[in-house]
Formats: sequence, structure tokens, C-alpha cells
Amino acid sequence: MRPLIDKLRQERTLPLHELRALLRGIRDDDTLDYLTRQARQVATTRFGNAIYIRGLIEVSSYCHNNCLYCGIRKDNMRAERYRLSKEQILACCREGHTLGFRTFVLQGGEDPAQTDSWVEDTVRAIREEFPENAITLSLGEKSRESYQRFFQAGANRYLLRHETRDPDHYASLHPQEMSLKRRLRCLDDLKAIGYQTGTGFMVGSRGQTIAHLVQDILYIKELRPEMIGIGPFLPHRDTPLALCPAGTIEQTLALIAIFRLMRPDALIPSTTALATLDPDGRERGILAGANVVMPNLSPADDRRKYELYDRKAALGAESAEGLDTLRTRLRAIGYDISFEKGDYNELPT
Repeated sequence: MRPLIDKLRQERTLPLHELRALLRGIRDDDTLDYLTRQARQVATTRFGNAIYIRGLIEVSSYCHNNCLYCGIRKDNMRAERYRLSKEQILACCREGHTLGFRTFVLQGGEDPAQTDSWVEDTVRAIREEFPENAITLSLGEKSRESYQRFFQAGANRYLLRHETRDPDHYASLHPQEMSLKRRLRCLDDLKAIGYQTGTGFMVGSRGQTIAHLVQDILYIKELRPEMIGIGPFLPHRDTPLALCPAGTIEQTLALIAIFRLMRPDALIPSTTALATLDPDGRERGILAGANVVMPNLSPADDRRKYELYDRKAALGAESAEGLDTLRTRLRAIGYDISFEKGDYNELPT
């Protein structure tokens, strides 16, 4: 496998058959170690020891969708629901700005009560108070007109995981009324408008195969997103996929490393899902090439309600008030917090 990994690092791509071979061959520890070391070298060459932090604000646990894996799906009657007001979100931003955050990420379910006008007004208020900060939205599928309104109000980044590029696999994870075609159209719209765009998928979701992963990798290669967010699938007890096994940390780390080699300048988070699956998951993600972490700025009373999967980590180093703990843990592996926005600047191919 080492020649394939070296080739991927040098050429940033592999022919289809070699990509399949690499995905099949990274199951042994030596190969995974070599792959993640190569990715780590690429990341440190580009970013030094800086790990960018983003302040995560989970704006609503209401959602009109019924994704089979998600704890805040519409039909989960046990989910605790809340939605933040514009004033609460601004208070979170003020706290984050005082702590040093220069990027805010507003994430939430597709909440009908948080209308396009509400989002536009909230984004504009954040932009007016924090003109130099980056504003990232992760609010699901919208019309192109809606995305344009948010962009003009001051949002400049948008995260929307495609979850899987295979239509049949997508249909096995989502209700019939949801459409992969529509999801991909949204991503095209975001790129065309001018957002720094992020996409990604769950690793180890029900029915996922090597063939599906190849499709995901090729799609991300074609889309050229500025941000790539992947994390292990983790089940939620009150969903149709409650009994499905979780994704593995090893396969997740391998895919982080592959994307780092393919997209050296991408912003790749070490996700909360990794930290939930493994107490050292955040650090292991960084050592595999990730360069972003997103401590939680949401009101403490609401964090546990935004439960996409069981036992979601939201305290300690996963929280905004735990920055000292996060800094200590990062320094223990040779990295440090960066409060810079970390804008994407791709090198010529």
C-alpha cells in the first residue's frame, strides 16, 4: 500500500482501481499509520502546528425532516426541542468573541419557524456587530434564492453534508420525500453563489460499501469543496437505525488522511463524533491530518438537547468554556489553538 499512498500524496489523485485497492488495504495498523503520517506531514507543511477553532452555536433542535439516523428527526417524540432567538445567538457570539473566536458556525435542524427572513436578519445582525468574523451556516437544504439572501446578509461559508453519493444508499438512510438530486443541487448553488462550501458524509452508515466510499471520494474531488466534514456514524436510541453498529475510528481516520492528501489546503474538522467514539478521538483526527475543531458556544442548558446521536460530547474540551483544556490537550501532541479564520487558499494544481 505504501506506493499507492506515496502516489496519492504526490499526484493528489489515484485511478479508480488503485483507489479501491487503497480503501481495501488500509485495515492493518502499519498501513494506517503510514497513511496518517503522510497526511500529517502535508497538513503541517501547509498550516504549521495551528488548529483553527470555530464557535459552534446549535440554533434549533426542531426539524421537519425524518432522516432515519438522526436524533432530532421529526418523528422522534422523545426529543427535547428548543430554538434560540436572535438575541440568544448574539449573546453566544459576544461570549465567543470575548474568548477569541473569529468564526461562528450556526447549525440546526431545518426548523420551519426559523424562516429565511429570520435567518437573514440574524446573519445581518451578527455581521454588523462582528464585521471581521467569518459566519458559517449549516441549516440544511434551501432554495438558491434563500442561499443568495443569506450570502448578501453576510454569511460567507456553508456546510451541507451530501451523506452519500449513491442514490440507492441515500434512499436507505432518508425518507422517500428527501432527494439526493436536490441535495447535490444545493451544493452546486452554494458554490456558484460564492460561499466557501463544505460537504462530507458519515463513515460506517448502514449499508455503506467500498464502492460507496469511492463514489464519495470522486464526488468531493469533482466538487472541490473548501471544507470536508466526515465523522463516524453513531446510532441514536430513538431512531430506526438504533441497532446499527457505529462506524470505526480507524476507517474515519483513514478517510481524513486520504482527503488531506487529495486536498492539501482543505479545512477538515476533527469532529465531535470522533471525540464521542474515542476519548482521544479529537487528537487522533488531528494526527491524521485534520486542522479544525469546533468547541460548543451554545447555551449550556440546550447543548444536551441537540442530540443527533447517543452520548454526544459537549463538555470539557468540546465546549467553549473548556478552551484551556483543549489548548493543553493540543499542546500535548504538538499543536496549538489558532484564533485566525483560516480562509481557504488553494495552491495551483
